[in-house]
Amino acid sequence: MQHLTVITTGGTIDKVYFDAKSDYQVGAPQIGEILAQLGVVFEFEVIPVVRKDSLEMTDADRAAIRAAVERQPHRHVLITHGTDTMVETARALAGIAGKTIVLTGALNPARFQGSDAVFNIGCAVGAVQSLGDGVWIAMNGRVWDPEHVRKNRAANRFERAP
Repeated sequence: MQHLTVITTGGTIDKVYFDAKSDYQVGAPQIGEILAQLGVVFEFEVIPVVRKDSLEMTDADRAAIRAAVERQPHRHVLITHGTDTMVETARALAGIAGKTIVLTGALNPARFQGSDAVFNIGCAVGAVQSLGDGVWIAMNGRVWDPEHVRKNRAANRFERAP
């Protein structure tokens, strides 16, 4: 992999805490800073498409994400996305030829100590380099086919869909 295109859509991975408001809001994409701190040895660019909680994601948002992926000249695409509707977006990206697309996110904001963000990003970077064309989800230390995975909200993890 010579180049990685990173498309950001918001979600928990980019959430920040505002003391004055006592709530979370989706902030600026964190992945560029994370990749730079890790000292990766490939070129990457970060393209923000949407900045929202995935529960607020619409079909129009998914169409914009798909269009952004289709416009990219490079084969390897990593998408940061909120975990609640990540599976739906992954399914909406099916059928894009000539691309390896991996979606990842975090169950805790990247800025939080002990967040799973860096681990999930690392897993996704490895996956996007080693998998064939198609759409995949990298969460909880596994790579999933979007047709056979779901988020278990009660257990706060991804698992095989029944």
